[in-house]
Amino acid sequence: MRLLHRHFIIGVTGGIAAYKTCELVRRLQDEGATVQVIMTEAGGRFVSALTFQALSGRPVYTDAWTSPSGSGPANGMPHIDLSREADGILIAPASADFIAQLANGQTESLLATLCLAREIPLLIAPAMNRQMWQNAATQRNIDTLRSDGTAILGPSSGDQACGEIGDGRMLEPAELLQHLVDHFGPDSGAREAAQFPNIRGILQDASVVITAGPTFEPIDPVRGITNRSSGKMGFAIAQAAARAGARVTLIAGPVHLATPEGIVRIDVQTAEQMHQAVMDCIERTAAEIFIGVAAVADWRPETTQAGKIKKSSGSLHDIRWVENPDILAAVARRQPAPICVGFAAESGSLDDLRALLPAKRERKQVPLLIGNIGAEAFGEDTNQIMLCDANGITLLPPARKLELAHHLLTHIATLRNRPR
Repeated sequence: MRLLHRHFIIGVTGGIAAYKTCELVRRLQDEGATVQVIMTEAGGRFVSALTFQALSGRPVYTDAWTSPSGSGPANGMPHIDLSREADGILIAPASADFIAQLANGQTESLLATLCLAREIPLLIAPAMNRQMWQNAATQRNIDTLRSDGTAILGPSSGDQACGEIGDGRMLEPAELLQHLVDHFGPDSGAREAAQFPNIRGILQDASVVITAGPTFEPIDPVRGITNRSSGKMGFAIAQAAARAGARVTLIAGPVHLATPEGIVRIDVQTAEQMHQAVMDCIERTAAEIFIGVAAVADWRPETTQAGKIKKSSGSLHDIRWVENPDILAAVARRQPAPICVGFAAESGSLDDLRALLPAKRERKQVPLLIGNIGAEAFGEDTNQIMLCDANGITLLPPARKLELAHHLLTHIATLRNRPR
């Protein structure tokens, strides 16, 4: 039991994702934790308090004025007493409205008041329509909460209850459980130390721009050219860079991955959009480090057809291709240039990769080039990478991508400390 003797407050606000929270409450107890559920009035519109009472074995609080029968705190102050008994608070789902309340210190419900009066960690799992999540007001509120020390878990991307597709889905119960284990598990610190190099603070306050995922180059409204990159390596590096103390901007192609905690994410589709976003971010953030992990399409159609190209027309044979901008080379040419780290995916053997990397690094004019066998690594959680710099080539053993990201950032920090 990974959460034995831990006690959590689970806050439920208005959203259809509240049904997932039922499973989370059960899983937390399977891990040895106890759970106190607190609901807003809107949350009770989706799942009843009686359901959560049956799952948690505890009466559910819904407002500051009416304590569940026989469970009221001695001094009549549930917004104080309930949080003092807990190790942490998780709001799941966290609606756009409740996020706005938290960001502005409002106390319109027992749950909001309790969050304001807490002395324990607060984690929130946003859940809302994609346009609500992308709205500038919501993003400002999220940035405020992050700066206040609130952990933002997700959201993920995919099908939504409204029928649309995009960011805004609440993380699945298993993912939320793992976050709580990582935050509160009895061996969380020892586990991280055993798996990963200690990178805390090695890039403190450095501005880092990272690209991840594929690009998609449209041919017509229904067709396009892309590649198999999942984005997992780039997202792992972004997560590790934030852990290392950096201010991270992640520019992502079309992927369905949850945004790592504590970073700024910009979504793009095409190579040209990624190029523009990178150059803007390098300038705006005065980036010290650029890590180009994205598998950017080398070519794009010269023109995108306004309508679907009919199979009978044979027009696909007539597509004229033009070369996409070399983002890594463009950043490396800047004066002054940030520390540039590139990725090279090859389909051959490790020996082939070892032979190719030095010349490619010289051609790109970057201090560090990372090689991986792309056909085997795309979409997987593990990988094997090769580091090529002025001192030669270092082959890292196969490992989880997050572990490799920690080793890579340790190497980058060493480059950063060298005279340039």
